[in-house]
Amino acid sequence: MLFVIDVGNTNTVLGVFEDDTLQYEWRIKTDRYKTEDEFGMLIHSLFEFNNLKFTEIDSIIISSVVPPIMFSLEKMSRDYFKIEPYIIGKETFSTYLKMNYPNPKEIGADRVVNAVAAIKEYGGPLIVVDFGTATTYCYINEKEEYCGGIIAPGMNISMEALYTKASKLPRVEIDSPGKVLGTTTIEAMKSGIYFGTIGMVDGIVNRMKDELNTSPKVIATGGLSQLIAKDSNTIDKVNPHLTLKGLYIIYKEIVKENHN
Repeated sequence: MLFVIDVGNTNTVLGVFEDDTLQYEWRIKTDRYKTEDEFGMLIHSLFEFNNLKFTEIDSIIISSVVPPIMFSLEKMSRDYFKIEPYIIGKETFSTYLKMNYPNPKEIGADRVVNAVAAIKEYGGPLIVVDFGTATTYCYINEKEEYCGGIIAPGMNISMEALYTKASKLPRVEIDSPGKVLGTTTIEAMKSGIYFGTIGMVDGIVNRMKDELNTSPKVIATGGLSQLIAKDSNTIDKVNPHLTLKGLYIIYKEIVKENHN
């Protein structure tokens, strides 16, 4: 079995693949101050609930946009799984993803992994929209080359900014308000964040299409992708497991390289 870990700024997603299939998935809060033992015990609890054992894991692969957390995760892999993990970003990306980008080292590991999975599943051209702490847009051309993208504040960041910077506004849950016009403060905030995000997504995607003079397929991923896709006019497909699948695909490529 392959244990995959995707560390985001807000959440960390864990998964276990067996025979090309994602059998288990968990989402935990990212805590950059957790020790290797705390990670080990938390993962042990998740595994135990599903009757999994550490000894059933053959390999581990990790992508992360939070560098301070990596020491603990790598040590946890060695101490608890007795496995040296593969880390996305320690090696060149060119093996897994063709680049048409001035400085590939600037690209976050999550964006690389998403692009690898999207190309494998859908081919180019593509726009991948990832709804995480930031909302990111990545363009892959018809040659399946990574060409660039856009980074914008995510929905949670926007909602938190309203709560912390406007003293009379409460913290509210992000969901669809059902209508645009809010008749209470909470309804107005929900509408602003929800429909504001949809307007941003559709506006940016349409501008990308106009600028590129092409009609790429638009793939959405991330925790809030299914919510936004319901009212978006530009999202063609939601793939909530895109990042984990990308980690699996890259792992298979690494294994293939090591056997050649």
